[in-house]
Amino acid sequence: MTSDRLFVPSKQEYVRGKRPNVKCILCSVVNKDPKVDKLDIYSSENFIISVNLYPYNPGHLMIFPKKHIESVVELNDNEVLELHKLQVMSINILKENYNAQAFNIGYNIGLNSGASIEHLHLHIVPRYPREVGFIDVISGTRIIVEDPINTVNKLKKLFNKEN
Repeated sequence: MTSDRLFVPSKQEYVRGKRPNVKCILCSVVNKDPKVDKLDIYSSENFIISVNLYPYNPGHLMIFPKKHIESVVELNDNEVLELHKLQVMSINILKENYNAQAFNIGYNIGLNSGASIEHLHLHIVPRYPREVGFIDVISGTRIIVEDPINTVNKLKKLFNKEN
């Protein structure tokens, strides 16, 4: 899909269970398993930053530990600091290069929170003025103006330039 087309993500098949046949999708990203989409854009000592395959908005990122854990309480102090630095770097890059005006940042921990992946991951969702459109309201479909693959290519360059 080219960058001049609209990307309309449909998470329905994913929610219904059509997923790569792997134990943990984020561990598979860490291990570079060919069964999963390659959307990672940056790797630090303990974490990976990845574009979300089903973005809420262009630039929607996830930061997750390379080790399989399910809750923030399992992070040690050094990992917490590293995660915070990656979060700040992500926000700065998205502000500068995507003109993000605001952010939703958070975790879904546990099945009752809406988490579809048990591996801990922090969502960073850039927000923009007047982002809800007619289709969003009427059909409940979210129109994204950038394909996640294009987002990966753009952000990978920017994150690697930062370090």
